[in-house]
Amino acid sequence: MKLAPPANVAQLSEFDEIIDVRSPAEYALDHIPGALNFPVLDDAERVRIGTLYKQVSAFDAKKIGAALVSRNIAHHIETDFIDKPRTWKPLIYCWRGGNRSGAMAHILKQIGFDVAQLEGGYKTYRAAVVADLERLPGQFRFRVICGPTGSGKSRLLQALRETGAQVLDLEGLAAHRGSVLGNLPDAPQPTQKMFDSQLNWTLKQFDPAQPLYVEAESKKIGMLRVPDKLLSQMRVGECVRIEVATPLRVELLKQEYAHFLQDPAALQAKLDCLVSLHGHEVINHWNALAARHAWDELVLQLLQHHYDPAYGKSALRNFPAYAQTPVVAINDIGTAGFSTAAKHIHLRP
Repeated sequence: MKLAPPANVAQLSEFDEIIDVRSPAEYALDHIPGALNFPVLDDAERVRIGTLYKQVSAFDAKKIGAALVSRNIAHHIETDFIDKPRTWKPLIYCWRGGNRSGAMAHILKQIGFDVAQLEGGYKTYRAAVVADLERLPGQFRFRVICGPTGSGKSRLLQALRETGAQVLDLEGLAAHRGSVLGNLPDAPQPTQKMFDSQLNWTLKQFDPAQPLYVEAESKKIGMLRVPDKLLSQMRVGECVRIEVATPLRVELLKQEYAHFLQDPAALQAKLDCLVSLHGHEVINHWNALAARHAWDELVLQLLQHHYDPAYGKSALRNFPAYAQTPVVAINDIGTAGFSTAAKHIHLRP
């Protein structure tokens, strides 16, 4: 019984499920969005076989590897695939589309499933992602949400999505709010490759005929790099400038960063990273404000002396017409206020 011809990256949507048979560590680094991990070698087994291959012989490594792969595939069939119908159509891939995916695909085909391997495996998929991220951003007309820290750009994006607008949430994909305080307390950042994969998949869901809303970003979001082509296309997009009164920005930031209010020591550790910019005297003062929970004063000083000066420079550098761009004022930082602003913005031609 012969396998179906190898599938290419453009055919991913034709399959019921995508099965990644690489080790858990490889899968965690990056994988095709939506792919399920059913490793034929776990991390320790993969290291063991690789060591045998290099230090003993390819023949010995293949003998031990075959036994391990067979046991692992049997386990997956008994626990994960036993209830699959005959019509189930999976796509299998490994690193290069070779032995590991070939073993899984062969056995599933012998059972009677309509299975195929991904031609070139993950390596080919990754090359396609890199190429797509050079090509896709040029298809879109970006509307870039600009506004100083604390003006609720992320909340506005969510409100725009609820109006039916197309929204690219880069900070959501990056699991980071884009500043020195931006790490999310309950979600680590993905790897760069996983960020690229999720970004590529997300862009493919959008209609190039409709505007695409995105928040203004710098080259990096936390530890992750925004692809150059996407950044350059954003910089030539239409700037949507929003403004929120400073007292409301202070309140919004206290809401957004409530985890720091509950853990002043964690905030102080982050503030210490700013010593090179502001000096020990200023940072010691800010840490003292945090220690006594003087949150309004601390947030106001951070806005006035750190965030706003930096944002003003970057906004003018990246959007030369920023100062002349009409302002959308938001006077209510609740759901209703951002909903009203979103409807106003999205109705613009």
